[in-house]
Amino acid sequence: MNDFWNTVVDFAQTTTNRVGKQLMQDFGQVQALQKADGSLVTQADKWADQEIRDAIASTFSGYGILSEEGDQVFPGTDWCWVIDPLDGTTNFTRGIPIWSISLALLYKGTPIFGYVHVPPLNQAFHGFWEGSSGLTTPSGAFLNHHPIHTSIDAPSSNHFFNLCSRSLAVVQQGFPCKIRMLGVASYNFLTVAAGATLGGVEATPKVWDIAAAWVIVQAAGGSWISLNSQPFPLVAGEDYRDRSLPTLVVSRSELVSFFTPYTEAI
Repeated sequence: MNDFWNTVVDFAQTTTNRVGKQLMQDFGQVQALQKADGSLVTQADKWADQEIRDAIASTFSGYGILSEEGDQVFPGTDWCWVIDPLDGTTNFTRGIPIWSISLALLYKGTPIFGYVHVPPLNQAFHGFWEGSSGLTTPSGAFLNHHPIHTSIDAPSSNHFFNLCSRSLAVVQQGFPCKIRMLGVASYNFLTVAAGATLGGVEATPKVWDIAAAWVIVQAAGGSWISLNSQPFPLVAGEDYRDRSLPTLVVSRSELVSFFTPYTEAI
């Protein structure tokens, strides 16, 4: 891994560890306000967002920043960080220990590096996905720096499939797997990357919810299926504040046709 990518990984790890330690002090102790889109925000979200943006500005001069709690218009720079400073705010405010900090590095509007830190579980996922970028990147997906890969198992009643609260229509008679609802879009998909679940659906994720996971899932061998418009590349000048990106993720390409019919109601 060359010096640039070492810098990127070290930056993501150091920054999310530092921010995560403070968020752990606030975990379950803060009050939330409701935003216009119905989601929750706390002072902890806003603090974490500013800390991460300041760190990016001081380390990656000239890079764009797209953030849930900051500027939500894609600046169109060749390099851009996409930030979700606290994915799972409802869990965070209620003392449920599943929430994350997500960072993705985009090149020409498409993620090529993703990093997701889950402080309460002491887990950090990262991955690289060069795709059609023309760049040369490292390869693979990792959990706490150990390689991970999606499951090769066939669906059964002893396997898991993740949903969000807005995708309950997926649950139909004869659904082949046990259902889990974790309350964190990034983590829903990362459990697929890690081989713990066979798939997951999110009905209304935003770009900052999925940018990092998009990289890690595919780097781990999973398939990413957009149920509406393709999320990437982002378009310069577009405001992503109210743009939902319904998504199905499965552990391997052979399961796309198997699970897709269940998503038709989303």
